[in-house]
Amino acid sequence: MTDTPDPCIPVEPSDPAGIVDEYLRILMIPDPKGAMRFVAPDLRIRFTGGRAMSAPAECAAFNARRYAWVKKRVDRTEVVAGGSPQETVVYSLGTLHGAWPDGTPFEGNRYVDRYVVRDGLITQMDVWNDSAEWLLSRAGLAQD
Repeated sequence: MTDTPDPCIPVEPSDPAGIVDEYLRILMIPDPKGAMRFVAPDLRIRFTGGRAMSAPAECAAFNARRYAWVKKRVDRTEVVAGGSPQETVVYSLGTLHGAWPDGTPFEGNRYVDRYVVRDGLITQMDVWNDSAEWLLSRAGLAQD
């Protein structure tokens, strides 16, 4: 398996889960420029802590400051019932693995991403994960 996106394998606009899965695969390379083909011009991103962003490159830049490197292991992708080709909500659930800025490895850090896919493009992305809790624990500030 290669980390380079294959432009010859299109994702059907009628497959919101496939759009989200391919977007995440490319974003985790990281290839934020390649990920742009899956997002609408008015994309709204909200990361943990309510951090507002508007482009995949901002996600990659944020992750580069928080981690030495990070990848997602997708456990499952769920499409919310009642969606339509015009608008569907998709959840991606799994874990993060990588290394903190000091090089200490980690894995098993839970994440949940919520996407709104409208007319075949991602228009909204909300990101939650356990990184803040893990960082508090590393600093001795978390109470178990």
